[in-house]
Amino acid sequence: MPIKIQSGLPAFKTLESENIFVMSNERAESQCIRPLKIVILNLMPTKIETETQLLRLLGNTPLQVDVELLQTATHVSKNVSQEHLTKFYKTFDEIKDQFFDGMIITGAPVEKLPFEEVDYWEELREIMDWSVSNVYSTMHICWGAQAAMYHHYGIPKYELPEKLSGIYVHRVMNIFHPLMRGFDDKILLPHSRYTGIHRAEIRKHNELEILASSNLAGVAIVANKNGRQFFVFGHAEYDRTTLANEYFRDCKKGIRPNLPYNYFPGNDPSAFPSLTWRSYATILYSNWLNYYVYQQTPYDLNDMKNSTF
Repeated sequence: MPIKIQSGLPAFKTLESENIFVMSNERAESQCIRPLKIVILNLMPTKIETETQLLRLLGNTPLQVDVELLQTATHVSKNVSQEHLTKFYKTFDEIKDQFFDGMIITGAPVEKLPFEEVDYWEELREIMDWSVSNVYSTMHICWGAQAAMYHHYGIPKYELPEKLSGIYVHRVMNIFHPLMRGFDDKILLPHSRYTGIHRAEIRKHNELEILASSNLAGVAIVANKNGRQFFVFGHAEYDRTTLANEYFRDCKKGIRPNLPYNYFPGNDPSAFPSLTWRSYATILYSNWLNYYVYQQTPYDLNDMKNSTF
């Protein structure tokens, strides 16, 4: 089934060329079914790349998904044109009176800053509070997951000795959890971050459950037991070459990064990286959309006015 997006969005042609079922607004309006309403708060500087990555995963399900792209009004994006933002993105004020089946809050390259020093922190806090009442289930990614942990539960992040970058093996902690259905006992996920969350801090909260964890990369996936919030501390959505692009970018900046772990064949940065995590990413997002969005939200989203978190 298709994902419904504006036909002029750059991701449309890319996904269509990959045989991902995308549908224009015009075609979708002729069908008599209600699509899932998903809002993506895109905090990444590489907005078009991130749009494509997430839409690829949302489009690989038997559900019609209506996507709204959201930007922060209190931050000026320098890596994408204002024309693109104006044409395809909305601000919080434009959607805050609406209800959504699901939401994705992406990561952002601001990990080393204290949360309160991020220029859009207060706006993000308002959006996260809004998500509790106006979104049925929210998926938080990487820094977005750390920010939500801090905001909703007071769980702090800590700085790692060096950047965590690579493809890591994780053990599924609860094979019977609906989000984990179809996974192998061990799964591969990319990580790219300078900060982390301590397991002990998460375990202080009975409403939270660790679903996947790695000896090397730490906690990877956490769920609120009510299914309304999920936290993915890695980047399941990353493309084959995303970590390579980040590595070479950092090399050009003189940062001298370590090679991404378990990524380049033979640890040779000139070798073409293998794509080893796409199936896990697809299952993750399909399970979230099916079991915690499609199966749970009311047909009339206005009925969420009476729902409790």
